[in-house]
Amino acid sequence: MNKVIKFFVLVFMQFLLSVSLYAQKDVTQFLGIPVDGSKPEMIKKLKEKGFVSSTSDKDVLVGEFNGEEVNIYIVTDNNKVWRIMVCDISSRDEQQIRIRFNKLIQQFQNNKSYVDLPESIISKYIISENEKISYEMTVHNKQYTASFYQKTKELYSIDIEQDNLDKLELLNDTIDLEQRMLLFHKRASLISMRISEIGNDEYLNKNVWFRIGRDSRGFFIAMYYDNEYNRAKGEDL
Repeated sequence: MNKVIKFFVLVFMQFLLSVSLYAQKDVTQFLGIPVDGSKPEMIKKLKEKGFVSSTSDKDVLVGEFNGEEVNIYIVTDNNKVWRIMVCDISSRDEQQIRIRFNKLIQQFQNNKSYVDLPESIISKYIISENEKISYEMTVHNKQYTASFYQKTKELYSIDIEQDNLDKLELLNDTIDLEQRMLLFHKRASLISMRISEIGNDEYLNKNVWFRIGRDSRGFFIAMYYDNEYNRAKGEDL
């Protein structure tokens, strides 16, 4: 088996693995856990990740997330989890919260698990150095939020295939014309599939967003992992 054939076999196996990993219900995930099911189930799974119950409320979990000590709150609707709220325990001053907020934007932007957002939206989220956060929140009731969307399993699989095609191009010297044409058509097909998948807007149900909050101690970040499929839509009215 020559080098190219071996690589094609490896690509196919990687694709099957990526599909199997995402075979579960396609909802927002927090630390790899679907935001779904009952609250007791979610608490159990989060404790397996190392979080512990708060001394003041057994339904609130405490632990470390993305380098921060946080409280985790689980929100349900009709006994199904639809939101995980992650809230900083420590507060910050105005300059510190600006840096933390902008850094989070950069982290989400660079994370391949999230849909690429236009630069115009990213720039709108970023807080400039001359922004007076406290004044804007107090006087103008301004809210500082940024919203991102986790990729659907289809989008994730398409991107995996795209990455594998990029790797195959490194073997240009050993790929003949017919194989190059196949790769060209495969790339065009993936682009078309990606455009179609983005147009479906399914990723809008996998919303992850964060905001700046404020209390008597200072400013903090609250993050929300929402499963819009489980959110009430007036069906009980």
